[in-house]
Amino acid sequence: VMPIFFFVGGYSNAASWSSALHHPEKRRIWQATRFRRLLLPITPLVLVCAMGALIATRAGVAPDDIKNASRAALIPVWFLAVYVMVTLVVPLSYRIWQKIGVWSVVILFAGAVLIDVIGFAGGVGWIRWVNYGFIWLAMHQMGYWWREGSCPPAAPALLTLAGVASLLSLVFVFGYPVAMISVPGAEVSNSRPPTIAMLAIGLIQSGIILIIADRVSRWLENPRRWAVVILLSQRIMTIYLWHMTALLLLVAVSLLVDGFGLRLEPGSGLWWLTRPLWMAALLAVLFPLVAVFGSLESGSRASDGSLPGPTRATLGALLASGGLTFLALQGTASETPLGVNLVPVIAVLAGVALSAVPWRSAD
Repeated sequence: VMPIFFFVGGYSNAASWSSALHHPEKRRIWQATRFRRLLLPITPLVLVCAMGALIATRAGVAPDDIKNASRAALIPVWFLAVYVMVTLVVPLSYRIWQKIGVWSVVILFAGAVLIDVIGFAGGVGWIRWVNYGFIWLAMHQMGYWWREGSCPPAAPALLTLAGVASLLSLVFVFGYPVAMISVPGAEVSNSRPPTIAMLAIGLIQSGIILIIADRVSRWLENPRRWAVVILLSQRIMTIYLWHMTALLLLVAVSLLVDGFGLRLEPGSGLWWLTRPLWMAALLAVLFPLVAVFGSLESGSRASDGSLPGPTRATLGALLASGGLTFLALQGTASETPLGVNLVPVIAVLAGVALSAVPWRSAD
């Protein structure tokens, strides 16, 4: 679902940044305001995973098990690492949009295709990591297009059809993986780093969103329905960050009772019948986590003139993104006596402090 996040994020950032351009003080702290919303809720997750690694090391748990568990819990943060970088360059990407419009999307799409050709056909595998920039910036730039409201009436349907045709061609003709997420043991992943198959999915998703947006907006004019959206939005980042931790906790409890519920054949009739029970159990585990840590997300919405300006916000974003990237790939475990890799943890915390925490002076 990640293309949707960047597509909608482009719309949101365009609306917010274009408004801030008319107010010097809002423009000065704009990046810090966005980073506060993105990064402040992540601090307890990083700290809990670090403390968990420390306690598990003291309890004699194997380092590989600690690494795998913490990496699984921190999988959601890879998205934030990339999204923070995309948000960081909004002043530049939006200026480019104002100058060349939809051609900025075309250029990014072409760059992504070229990178995949060089990476796969040319055998230069390392260059594929560049597509973290091309592909997610392209989807974010498409959000600018949506915000501008200049797409022709036929564009949503054409985007959807183009995405379907591209995806089928990539999978069945050019051999791209069917799975859009990373699969253990698979030689190629469509998401790490992203391939142009992810762009095809993005075209399908953005086309569908554009087709249904007006209908959904009218449906949400009902105050009760809109109230549900507001309620969920107040905790959506917390739900996103902690849902994998809830899954791991439930699996750990299941393993303590001889793998109860984990040994069913996937796709069997009994497996499907027990899915509602698993969903209910997952929600039961997730709810307390959201109740405990959700208040930090609400606090992240408050901002004032004491937030840092672009210099500190940029430095903090770079530190936080670097730390989050490492944690998403390697977890918090380390073979040091503490059992915790302190460098990325400290980088994340320092990045949050620099970019998202109000300071007395303004740069």
